[in-house]
Amino acid sequence: MEYNESQKTAIMHYKGPFLCLAGPGSGKTTVLTRRVHQLIGEYQVSPSSILVVTFTKAAAREMKERFLRLSQTASTQVTFGTFHGVFYGILRHAYGLNARNIIGEEQKYGILRELIRSSRLEIEDEKELIADIIGEISTVKTGRIALEHYYSAACPEETFRDIYRGYQKKCRSARLLDFDDMLVWCYELLMQREDIRKAWQNKFKYILVDEFQDINKLQYEIIKILALPQNHLFIVGDDDQSIYGFRGAKPQIMLQFPQEYPDAESVTLGCNYRSTKRILEASQNVIHHNQERFPKEIKTINELGDPIEVRGFETEIQENRWVRDRILKAKEAKKPLEEIAVLFRTNLGARYLVEMLMEYQLPFHMRDLLPNLYEHWITRDLLVYIQIALGDRSRKNFYQIMNRPNRYLSRDSVDSGEFSFEGLRWYYEDKEWMCDRIDRLEEDLRIIKGMTPYGAVNYIRNGIGYEAYLKEYAVYRRIKAEDLLETLKEIHDSTKGYRTFEAWFAHMEEFSEKLKEQAKHQSEQKEGVTISTLHSIKGLEYDEVYILDVNEGVMPYHKAVLEEEIEEERRLFYVGMTRARKRLHLCYSDEKQEMSRFLKEMKVRNTNFSF
Repeated sequence: MEYNESQKTAIMHYKGPFLCLAGPGSGKTTVLTRRVHQLIGEYQVSPSSILVVTFTKAAAREMKERFLRLSQTASTQVTFGTFHGVFYGILRHAYGLNARNIIGEEQKYGILRELIRSSRLEIEDEKELIADIIGEISTVKTGRIALEHYYSAACPEETFRDIYRGYQKKCRSARLLDFDDMLVWCYELLMQREDIRKAWQNKFKYILVDEFQDINKLQYEIIKILALPQNHLFIVGDDDQSIYGFRGAKPQIMLQFPQEYPDAESVTLGCNYRSTKRILEASQNVIHHNQERFPKEIKTINELGDPIEVRGFETEIQENRWVRDRILKAKEAKKPLEEIAVLFRTNLGARYLVEMLMEYQLPFHMRDLLPNLYEHWITRDLLVYIQIALGDRSRKNFYQIMNRPNRYLSRDSVDSGEFSFEGLRWYYEDKEWMCDRIDRLEEDLRIIKGMTPYGAVNYIRNGIGYEAYLKEYAVYRRIKAEDLLETLKEIHDSTKGYRTFEAWFAHMEEFSEKLKEQAKHQSEQKEGVTISTLHSIKGLEYDEVYILDVNEGVMPYHKAVLEEEIEEERRLFYVGMTRARKRLHLCYSDEKQEMSRFLKEMKVRNTNFSF
């Protein structure tokens, strides 16, 4: 195989620190595996003293398989592993840990669910809160932040600290540790035990790190310790593809590498073998707007290629319908659907397209689990309103909505398994203003009963005041109201076209069943179009890529406010663009905010704009 000059420089490097800046499609995996082969074959380095570390088991497995094919051997003493796998190995030798000591996701959720419920937080979105708290616990641990100096965005500070301490206590008593504990324990072990530190430094004399831009501070500190004293540390990555800030990965870690290792050599793999000139030019124009990055010019030897298509639509439905029709035409033309990817900023954004593909029986697979909109707590609230309007009188359901919005109704006002408006009026007979509220609720439900699903949800939102309740709840939960209102809007949109509640209920049930079936076969099914978030598509490539909802508020995401957050959003969009080999379609809808600033930053003349 022929290598370009930059690739040769990286492959031939022998000793000392080395920074390999690898742009998208530049052959970094080839360079990594070839360098390991070079160390062993040309420089007589013992295979057992080489560590190749990356972030996923799949990536580690692929590199090992490539190396074995290159070496034409069936096995090797080179260690190919993930950060967690390598650090767990160090802890296992020191403490005798085994797999039973690693906390499972269900166990973790169970412990946190119990702690949250005992904290008496009044919440509806328990799953989302648990996910937020897991992320914040990880931030505290991997950032080595003193708990008293951490201010939670998920819940009140003291509540978070109580939950954190309770979680740690339960883990310790059960001799359990999570993935973040592995990092903390490993770092502390290597810092405190010189004998153990030297043993592992003597073991791993040559360290190669893949996807270095995704490393967090604590992972980096451990790698630096292991690389001492010779510092034969070879890092490969692309600061322009650093998109996991929520996991503690910051491009600054990579940007500071030359300062930490002043004697480090470096090279940029500046030839993109994947994309057409037009796709590459547009993506470079976008990413050059970032300030916090290594300056680099990426070129390609590929042809000019098709113009990038930027297409605007009046509504999201039209946007997704157009993509569905394009996929349908591709199938009819016998084109391989496996070469098509449709990308979204969030997994919930894919709902419209997934429904349409299911309806037309077009094959697809998802790289992310799609949350079922119809199982969201907001959907449950709306359904309970409708069910009560249709005659349901169960106490449980009434409790769910009686104070959404707040009507100051007491749970004691319903003393049996069912409620009645007569019983409520009797309970509040000495409070005329409460009886007025009860009368109003009864009248609201009577109105809902005679409406279409679309009209009913609209009335609950605006007539009853449910939308105002969501805004108040968002303030209480310290979350952005936009997220809740967007979910409410999507539920509202899903009712369009259904004349009766029965028809809408049947659609929800059918969609939910299909979604469960799809999720069940997700791991083995790789046929058809790929549906993915921008985060989950990194490292993959396709002939044709569609990126949807390229609007302000989505790309960049509305939660991105600071300049460093906007820059991460731009990197995320750049990752999506550079997945495309031949054709790239960028879509937005006028229904949302204006088209994204990233589209304007492309500055490409040969672009099919459709306004």
